Amino acid sequence: MGLKRRTKVNPEFSMASMTDVIFLLLIFFMISSTVVVPNAIKVTLPQSQKQTSAKPLTRLTIDANLNYYVATGKERERKVSFDEITPFLQESREKEPEMYVMLYADESVPYREIVKILNIANENKFKMALATRPQK
Repeated sequence: MGLKRRTKVNPEFSMASMTDVIFLLLIFFMISSTVVVPNAIKVTLPQSQKQTSAKPLTRLTIDANLNYYVATGKERERKVSFDEITPFLQESREKEPEMYVMLYADESVPYREIVKILNIANENKFKMALATRPQK
């Protein structure tokens, strides 16, 4: 006859270390998700020595084909016509009076297009910043 071997099972398994790891991962992802500002539209920004460290509340993007895209907060950019930019920015300011606009313009965009956007900002007293990339 075969011998049956009994093994003891420890009924008190501590999940404390596993909980600590999950908690630290949760904190890491919460902090890192607030740092990331989505910008799905690919533009080559002009170079600059200084960059702004503030996070924009509203983004306006002009790509190399002179398409306009707008987004607020963490929402995804949506394509708009030039005439839709002012109402969008006014609506954004109604939601958040302290908002400012970050302009992402491809370096190949003609200066006159950027001036048109700056005129909209000036007429409506929007705070605006131009996004650039660091110099190498």
